[in-house]
Amino acid sequence: MRLALPDKNNSLHSMHQGDASENMEHPLVPLQEILEASSESYPSKVAIDYAEKEITYVKLNQLSNQFAKALINLGVQNGDRVAVFLPNIPQFIIAYFGILKAGAVVTTISPLHRDREVQYQLFDSGAETIVALDSLFPIVDHVLAKTELKNIITTGYNSSEKANVPSRPGIWSFTELTEEASADPVKTPTNPEEDLAALQYTGGTTGTPKGAMLTHHNLFSNALAFASWIKGKLAQETFLTALPLFHIYGMTTSMTVPLSLAAKMVLLPRFEPTKALDAIQRHKVTVFAGVPTMYQALLASSELASYDLTSIRVCISGASPLPPNVQKRFTQVTGGLLIEGYGLTEASPVTHCNPLDKTMRVGSIGLPLPGTEARIVDLETGEKTLPQGETGELAVKGPQVMKGYWRRSEETALVLRDGWLLTGDMAHIDRDGYFYITDRKKDLIKTKGYSVYPRELEDVLYEHPAVKLCAVVSKPDERASEIPKAFVVLKEGAAASAEELMSFVNGKIAPYKAIREVEFRQDLQISSAGKVLRRLLTESKD
Repeated sequence: MRLALPDKNNSLHSMHQGDASENMEHPLVPLQEILEASSESYPSKVAIDYAEKEITYVKLNQLSNQFAKALINLGVQNGDRVAVFLPNIPQFIIAYFGILKAGAVVTTISPLHRDREVQYQLFDSGAETIVALDSLFPIVDHVLAKTELKNIITTGYNSSEKANVPSRPGIWSFTELTEEASADPVKTPTNPEEDLAALQYTGGTTGTPKGAMLTHHNLFSNALAFASWIKGKLAQETFLTALPLFHIYGMTTSMTVPLSLAAKMVLLPRFEPTKALDAIQRHKVTVFAGVPTMYQALLASSELASYDLTSIRVCISGASPLPPNVQKRFTQVTGGLLIEGYGLTEASPVTHCNPLDKTMRVGSIGLPLPGTEARIVDLETGEKTLPQGETGELAVKGPQVMKGYWRRSEETALVLRDGWLLTGDMAHIDRDGYFYITDRKKDLIKTKGYSVYPRELEDVLYEHPAVKLCAVVSKPDERASEIPKAFVVLKEGAAASAEELMSFVNGKIAPYKAIREVEFRQDLQISSAGKVLRRLLTESKD
């Protein structure tokens, strides 16, 4: 089924022309049709602007076709997991859609991850192929023997430059593989409602990372619903793609959404305030999805007054609470709207967002997206709907909700109930139907928009020979929203400083997960079930 017809009637793009509907339905087609439709309807329009170089929609589609063929030539088959270990560079998007076209499943890995984190995800997902930045190759090479990897495809920030990696069997050049493959369309049998497009790792609300199984329809429907919600103008928008694409928030709001609108993506490998300000002004950016710390950094820039940001029509804030003063000032500076939304990996990710008008509510995550149901349920059973004003657990239901956790049926059963996803977040609804997040049900730490799972840090702490007992909790922080703080009980006769323990842990994890503070205790209170009473630590940590 082709989505984009020459007259653009009865097409994917025609769906963007009307207002958002509560009963919005989306065609059951593979996610890659988002790119193919825009390529067919707007072949010469710029899809990606990266480092002053442009890639048109037709070229992007061709390159993804070539990469798909290259993967098939390497033996990648339907349902195989292919890891993408890249920052925000064009090769990420080319690889992402090439993997889908080959019938495989994308599993993205944060470029900030270290050896143990990369090894865990590769082993758990069973990925046999990885696309990695050349500077990250040493990590892949170090964990290779403990994974099922057969193919390592490498690239540099600039795809025209040869990757700086060893030459040996099983290591391939992204550029050479792509150039040598055919650009003819690749068609693989896909059941959009059942077949996975992405295996997106998350800790859920606590614990070790789990792969959220997101189907083609999960991601496709969420992209179109969100594009409609922000009133995206077909072939007229310019997005600042500064959120990391390996994260589900950036993947949907800053990649698949703009692709569905045939928009231009101004791609930044990493967020730097001055470069972001310059990109907004030069490219007349109209849409920017970010996290509160990004907006705070832009407002705090000493060069802010030197830039014209009035091209911005709408900005979306997610991942952590948006401070009202930041929302107000950013809106004043740009003349556009900065609104708060909400989502989670298990929901592809967006479930709620504020309206783009005067009905938006400060401090609220807004209303459910079209086609999404939401309710507040009791904590005991997760089944009883609570009345307006009462606080309970937020539950959501819709086409974007995952199939479940990869090879974890028991954990899936804990969060999925008759199609309803229990988010783990405490919330309430006001009389007008707006939702407000009040607290977390579990112990997830949000720092600069990233999720940090206490158990992972505790596991590393317990590897230190001096640690007898420990617990990691969140501590409020003005700049990062929250930071990880560790409470530690040392073994009798053992000695270790706070600096030593932080260095020990932080050298084995991604920088954003770093423990920022250690407090020593004689003991930690334990529950009858043998668990540290985190609540007591959270109450006393300040």
